[in-house]
Amino acid sequence: MTRRDMLLAALVATMWGFNFVVIDWGMDGIPPLFFVAIRFAVVALAVVVVPRPLASWKTVVGVGLFMSLGQFALLYTSIALGLQPGIAALLLQAQVVLTILVAALALRERPTHLQVAGVLLGTVGLGIVAFGRGGDAPALAVVLCLLAALSWAVGNVVARRAGPVAPARRLGALSLTVWSSLVVPLPALGLSALIEGPDAIAAGIVAFGWRPLLSTLYTAGLCTLVGYAIFNGLLARNRSASVVPWVLLAPVVAMLSAALLLGQVPNVWETAGGAVLVAGVFVANAPGRRRAAARADGAVPESSPAPEASDLQAIAPQSR
Repeated sequence: MTRRDMLLAALVATMWGFNFVVIDWGMDGIPPLFFVAIRFAVVALAVVVVPRPLASWKTVVGVGLFMSLGQFALLYTSIALGLQPGIAALLLQAQVVLTILVAALALRERPTHLQVAGVLLGTVGLGIVAFGRGGDAPALAVVLCLLAALSWAVGNVVARRAGPVAPARRLGALSLTVWSSLVVPLPALGLSALIEGPDAIAAGIVAFGWRPLLSTLYTAGLCTLVGYAIFNGLLARNRSASVVPWVLLAPVVAMLSAALLLGQVPNVWETAGGAVLVAGVFVANAPGRRRAAARADGAVPESSPAPEASDLQAIAPQSR
C-alpha cells in the first residue's frame, strides 16, 4: 500500500470507530429503534444513484434483516441501556468468530487451524470482558450487543452464500448495503411503535434537534456511503490482506474517543479482554496465511487470485 492509501485506510477506520461515540451522543432523547429507522431511511435514499446489486431479492432482504436491522436495532438498544460505546465496539468484533462458526454450520465451510485458534482467542477475550464487567455495563446490554454480533454474522453468511453481487467492481459491497437498507425503516418503525410505544416516538420527533441530525448524517452519510466508497477504492488498488486489518483500529478509536470525550474509561479487565478479542480477530483473518495453508493442502491452486470477498465479509463493517 502507498502512504496515501494507508492514510485513507486509517481515516476510514477512524470514522467507523468514532461512529459508536456519535451514536451515543446523538441518541439522547431519541428511542433507539426509532433512531435506527431514521438512519436507514437516509441510507436508502442512495438507491437513486447506486445501481441494484447482482443478487436476488431474497439475498437483499436477508442481508437487510440480519446485517442491518437485527445488528443495529440490537446495538442501538444496548447503547441506550448504558453499554459504553468503546465496549460496544469491542464486543461487536465477536461477529468475526461467530461468522466462522455460523459458516461452518450453514455452509459446511471447515475452519482452518488459524481460524479455530482465532475463535478460541476471541472466546477467551469475551470471557475476560464479561468477568471484569464489574457492574459497569448492564448485563442485558452486553447480551444484546453480542446478539447484534450474531445477527451481523448471520448476515455475513447470507451475503457470502450469494457470492459476487456488485454491478461494478468499484462499488464493492456498497450496492448491497444501500439496497438492503430499504428493508430496515418500516420494520424498525413498527418495532419502535410496538416496543417503545407511540408516545416515545412522538417525544423522539419533538427531541430530534441538531445533535440527532448531525449523528444521522455522520452515521448514514460519512460512515456508510463515504466510508464504503473509500474502502472499496482501497480494495480495488490493494490486496485485501493489506487493507482489511486496518479495520481493527476501529475499536481502539472507539475506546479512546469514548474515554476522551465521554469520560468512559474501560477497566483493566475490559481492556485486557478486548485486546485478546482483537488478537483473535486478527488471527482468524490472516488471509495470506490461510491461502498458504490451503495451497499446502492442495485446496487452492498456485495461480488462483488472492481471496478478497470472503476475507472482507468476515471483518469489514457492513453498515457502519
